[in-house]
Amino acid sequence: MAKERRRGVSGGVDAVARAVFGSPDDAGAPGPRVSRRFVRMLPALLIVGGLVFDSLTPANFTAVPLFVAAPLIAAPFFSLSRTVRTGIAALGSVVVMRFSDGFPTQAVPIIEMLTVLTASVLALVINGVVRRGNEQLASARVIAETAMRAVLPTPAERIGGLQVAARYEAAQADEFVGGDLYAVADTPYGVRLVVGDVRGKGLGAVEAVAVIIGSFREAAEQERSLEGVAQRLERALAREGTRRYGLDAMEGFITAVLAEIPPGAASLRLVNRGHPEPILLHGDGTLEVLAPSTPALPLGMNLGVWPDRADEWAMPPGATLLAFTDGLSEARNADGVFYDPEARLRGRIFPGPEELLSALTDDVRLHTGGRATDDMALIAVGRPAEGQPVRRTTVPIVGRGEG
Repeated sequence: MAKERRRGVSGGVDAVARAVFGSPDDAGAPGPRVSRRFVRMLPALLIVGGLVFDSLTPANFTAVPLFVAAPLIAAPFFSLSRTVRTGIAALGSVVVMRFSDGFPTQAVPIIEMLTVLTASVLALVINGVVRRGNEQLASARVIAETAMRAVLPTPAERIGGLQVAARYEAAQADEFVGGDLYAVADTPYGVRLVVGDVRGKGLGAVEAVAVIIGSFREAAEQERSLEGVAQRLERALAREGTRRYGLDAMEGFITAVLAEIPPGAASLRLVNRGHPEPILLHGDGTLEVLAPSTPALPLGMNLGVWPDRADEWAMPPGATLLAFTDGLSEARNADGVFYDPEARLRGRIFPGPEELLSALTDDVRLHTGGRATDDMALIAVGRPAEGQPVRRTTVPIVGRGEG
């Protein structure tokens, strides 16, 4: 009888795995896919291992712990239906084994079957709790992301004669929306924009983003100089810190870069307050890293008062200004290597800002393997060259000499 059970086990291993868990579709895939496949197959392996163990050992040895573990492991990772199928497979395996042994009505086999049944019911309870928790987390994240996108609306494709594109990319591995921000406005002094990053995450960061965006839109219209805009933002943060009894005055600093592209001038001005340096991409594939001449502290630090100083660069037709938060420059791959936008973009040519941001975000996802741990905000503003079409077309990255 043991030999018959052994033959049945050896012939039914694949059938059990396919019936309960489905056929694998990512065999041979490296890294995370292999791990996911192993986790998916683990309950089936436990059931099959229990069958093999029971068929090769004397009757006083039991494989019930393996059958108990199978549905409990499936509960937090699988859907309800797959958890039910795992429990049925585990319980059915014990019943079949005991009937094949010829003593299903004895006390020990009955206890074993009740134990597996209890574990299967408990697995269903665990599965329900996990699913409800995941649904609540997903709902909270959707609400937070919606709030962020309401605060950071997509700008028009053309503002003040310039081509504009912006992106807000939420980190897939993060549970809280961060405080990355951007805004662009057409003002009497030219097109002005801000890109910033609030220290911290969650609703507090979203509130700080709303304060900065609101203050920027007002100041950009009223202040004659870019330095004046920066000082207005500083005062707005100070007022907000006072309203919150000094809590954010100590902890809520914001790195930011402000830019101004005057009308009728092939130039741009920047004020950088402790933010990653923007990049200016030229139409021939060369680029410049726009480092400030005088480093400055982030907004809201309250560690002293220093006059802001705007730096000026040439921005000829065909050039594109790219500003971003540290979610881009600090994105790391599996080996811990940071993403280097300067190295990745040098020598590359893009039809417009939208294509630039699409290629850049795709490249970051490839670099990190989809495991980004920080949100990122990006904005690109291009000065069209003569004869450049207004309508955007999506094309691959084109390197110099690649056609």
